[in-house]
Amino acid sequence: MSTKGQFESGHEIPVSRQEFPGLESKMPYPQPLFDELPTEDGKSQKYKPAGKLKGKNAIITGGDSGIGRATAILFAMEGANSLIAYLPEEERDAQETKKRVEGYGGQCHLLPTDLRDRSNCKKVVDEAVRIFDGKIDILFNNAAYQMVVEDIKELSEEQWLHTFSVNIHPYFFLAKYVLPHMTRGSTIINNASINAYIGRPDLLDYTSTKGAIVSFTRGLSNQQIGKGIRVNAVAPGPVWTPLIPSTMPEGAQKQFTSPMGRPSQPSEIATCVVFLASSDSSSISGQTIHCNGGTIVNG
Repeated sequence: MSTKGQFESGHEIPVSRQEFPGLESKMPYPQPLFDELPTEDGKSQKYKPAGKLKGKNAIITGGDSGIGRATAILFAMEGANSLIAYLPEEERDAQETKKRVEGYGGQCHLLPTDLRDRSNCKKVVDEAVRIFDGKIDILFNNAAYQMVVEDIKELSEEQWLHTFSVNIHPYFFLAKYVLPHMTRGSTIINNASINAYIGRPDLLDYTSTKGAIVSFTRGLSNQQIGKGIRVNAVAPGPVWTPLIPSTMPEGAQKQFTSPMGRPSQPSEIATCVVFLASSDSSSISGQTIHCNGGTIVNG
């Protein structure tokens, strides 16, 4: 069991500030967990793989840090290879993710790109098809943008459009381009958010895109389930990632917690992604897992 400093219930997270998109390498102590899971005593223990994704190939967007990094690492521990897409300015984090994935015997292919451009979404899929010899089993749509704005009067039209261009449009394009290369048993997992269900007021644009993702997940599942391709979502609550210091003011950071008394770790969300990507969830499609730290929501 690791003795790394972790968040104990009621522990206030450290406030820090970074420019967007933020870097994992600059996160304050305690560092986010990727291959370990928190324990009740405030420590952590190593994730225990079981070969659930042996031989699978995955595309992960936003795979350089946070939930994306943790997912790439747990996928590798479970036997899968990944191609991760990320912004060019996140190269340092992406290289660290690659190093960690390869440390567990997985392949981690890097592709820096801006997914707001649909041609880049196609490039991601084309590159995955090339390196994985046409076999793509998992798409994890994860990359996202948020920026706290307290009132709609201060929320610029430019930010509204930008948030939709990052958070939902690439999910459509990537799914559209990857599905011709998927077969029965393949899975698509979309990263939604608790905010789609609670309606967080200071993230109006972000919250709106996450609601769109939930509906996109349901509709695409109904469309593809007859072909044996499952589509699901995760809806995290507060998670300790670089989005926090790079998008939230001091007050919001101090209140960044859950009913468990702490934010979730990226690894805790990644375990849910592993579940949805594996045959353990073979009867689940069109659903959303609420890995949010204990907040009760409808839907």
